[in-house]
Amino acid sequence: MALIVQKFGGSSLSDAESIKRVAKRIVETRRTGNEVIVVVSAMGDTTDELLDLAAEVTPIPAPRELDMLLTAGERISMALLAMAIKGMGEEALSFTGSQAGMITTAEHGSAKIVDVTPRRVREALDQGAIAIVAGFQGFNRGTGDITTLGRGGSDTTAVALAAALDAEVCEIYTDVDGVYTTDPRVVHLARKIDSVTSEEMLELAASGAKVLHLRAVEYARRHGVVLHVRSSFSNEQGTIVYDPKKGHPKGAQVEEPIITGIAFERNEAKVTVGGVPDVPGKAAQIFEIVAKTNANIDMIVQNVSEDNRTDISLTVQTKDGRKVIEALEAARETIGCTRLQYADQIAKLAVVGAGMRDASGVSAQLFRALFDAGINIEMISTSEIRISVVTRADVMEKAVQVLHTAFGLDADEEATVYAGTGR
Repeated sequence: MALIVQKFGGSSLSDAESIKRVAKRIVETRRTGNEVIVVVSAMGDTTDELLDLAAEVTPIPAPRELDMLLTAGERISMALLAMAIKGMGEEALSFTGSQAGMITTAEHGSAKIVDVTPRRVREALDQGAIAIVAGFQGFNRGTGDITTLGRGGSDTTAVALAAALDAEVCEIYTDVDGVYTTDPRVVHLARKIDSVTSEEMLELAASGAKVLHLRAVEYARRHGVVLHVRSSFSNEQGTIVYDPKKGHPKGAQVEEPIITGIAFERNEAKVTVGGVPDVPGKAAQIFEIVAKTNANIDMIVQNVSEDNRTDISLTVQTKDGRKVIEALEAARETIGCTRLQYADQIAKLAVVGAGMRDASGVSAQLFRALFDAGINIEMISTSEIRISVVTRADVMEKAVQVLHTAFGLDADEEATVYAGTGR
């Protein structure tokens, strides 16, 4: 008997009919002889609706109470799904994050999992029941308060339970048939990837791919959890995410492609600190100021020094851009820079592939394709298996489409997206 963890997102649980369809899939998995743990997100757009409601009550909701409010969405999903499964003749028990033993840090809205003690979940399985767990939430032992893990936290909940209970696989169900070479809503000829290494998936997730949450991929890699990304709307095999050091879980011999996929992020802002004195310690001073805003820096580029002055550019999420530029403006005399520039109409795209380590000419091919399409590059950043560039936001989708074709990633037919804004 294998233990399987299945996670279903909001688009898979959008209404009563969707919940019954998901319940049928879960029951089928149970009746093939598997133990099943299910992790659920809030139905459809419930979380956004609750956030809007909180904003109507007060412009700055108290973080503790906001967490209490938002966890209601997953509780609704877990209870309804358990009811549907019981209606199909199988036993099911639902658990909140705290009941499932998800122990977190104390930060409201962005807590991190520090321990998993799933005693009640294990007991439910031993009794022959399907365990339904509310994702995205846990509790802090020190304060005794309910916490939330931030957006995408249900993926992390599922992976954490799979690791704690030594599951054979953690299945992440979504509205597409797996991980694609890029978002099929942007490139209709995007191709499904049969398997991808956790290293490549980390780069794709960090660069904007939304199909898997970055924290969940990192947790899976650290604890050796095999992920299977697939659609809740079909029975198609999805994408296996595995640790190459441990080999493919099905024993397949997988040759690493030069380019695996292209990810992108629209919500980027660029801050340029110009005319910075080129002396030791100035970069440290600038980034200490940025660190105090709690903004997460993505890319950093420093120009060659001229007349003992240099320019330093960095990118952050759009929501953090204004507070970063304001903090730097307040410290302008201390920094000694001659100008500050801010741009939020930019986007980032990244070409990712483990095969890039042993391939030459990838950069030349990328830059030639963008040049031929008349697309200007504002910043460049690289790793062993990734090339990231910043472009204007209004040409980002065109850039993704051009590069997808240039690197031979186009499929023969259009991808199917079962929910969301796809077809």
